[in-house]
Amino acid sequence: MRIANVLHLGVKELRSLLRDPGMLVLILYAFTLAIYVAATAIPETLHKAPIAIVDEDRSPLSQRIIAAFYPPQFMPPVIIDHTAMDARMDAGLDTFALNIPPNFQHDLLAGRQPVIQLNIDATRMSQAFTGNGHVQAIVQREISDHLRTPATSDGNTVTLALRARFNPELNNAWFGGVMKLIDNVTLLSIILTGAALLREREHGTIEHLLVMPVTPFEIMAAKIWAMALVVLLATAGSLVIIMEGLLAMPIEGSKTLFLAGTALHLFATTALGILIATLARSMPQFALLMMLVLLPLQILSGGTTPRESMPELVRLIMLAAPNTHFVILAQSILYRGAGIDIVWPQLLALFIIGLLFFSYSLARFRKTLSQLS
Repeated sequence: MRIANVLHLGVKELRSLLRDPGMLVLILYAFTLAIYVAATAIPETLHKAPIAIVDEDRSPLSQRIIAAFYPPQFMPPVIIDHTAMDARMDAGLDTFALNIPPNFQHDLLAGRQPVIQLNIDATRMSQAFTGNGHVQAIVQREISDHLRTPATSDGNTVTLALRARFNPELNNAWFGGVMKLIDNVTLLSIILTGAALLREREHGTIEHLLVMPVTPFEIMAAKIWAMALVVLLATAGSLVIIMEGLLAMPIEGSKTLFLAGTALHLFATTALGILIATLARSMPQFALLMMLVLLPLQILSGGTTPRESMPELVRLIMLAAPNTHFVILAQSILYRGAGIDIVWPQLLALFIIGLLFFSYSLARFRKTLSQLS
């Protein structure tokens, strides 16, 4: 491989993109208005929300409260100790963590007002926004039934101290904006690389490349780095202008680390775009194949729908999708301020998936070129 060939061919791809106003408008829209609109229109649902409970009281009342959380609204509660609560929340394992203090039942029967602490992972906005009200209602109901007294309308039997972690304002836009950004990174990277290859075939310029002293690896590598660079720059601009600017979202972690993870994700998705383009014979066929690929990637990645709500088989299959790891990486860095010591498994997974996609796409690309020559 000659680096100069890859560089010159990549510059050629960038020039072709600049002469395509439709693609430029699509890129501009996808990383500006589309993200802003999606960020302000996120649904509010509660289904199989993971919850952990610290039972420091170990009384009949605390056991009754634990038993009141069950599917389909909540996952079966995980009983943990106090030291594991913050660690599990930081790792993204629990959406809710309920802490029942010592002597809770005793203080309640004595006429005091004990406090139950509820920690919420507010990055899972669709669950956190409505879930805190459900948790409070369940706790009040079980206390009233246990004491054989009606629940008061103002809920003054027990004080529930709420702490919304990572999204203290419970702002839907902060969650929806990041998820839309992730979806559009995947969408544009596949479209740009696939369309670049199909455009070469439809215009007949792929035959010109075959008579030049360049290899299929160089052609494919050039398309990947050029289109990935465009999407990466658009992502960085959207992160600063839309997320931090218009949506006023605080970025807790390193933008550089997030963009490095985005680059690895683009390595996998641009290679996937080449693969789809080798399977399609025209742009309409490419669009149909895109629908079959993009919908599972976006819906089952764990962004809009938590992975805990999915069947086990689907969760295992989606581990082979780059989106699954990119969603975890993006949420960990942007919301929780995670460093490379926490997100390195996702970085490694994206690199391995990218290598596999690149290798298979290169084999398919070579086969396609041999059929044209």
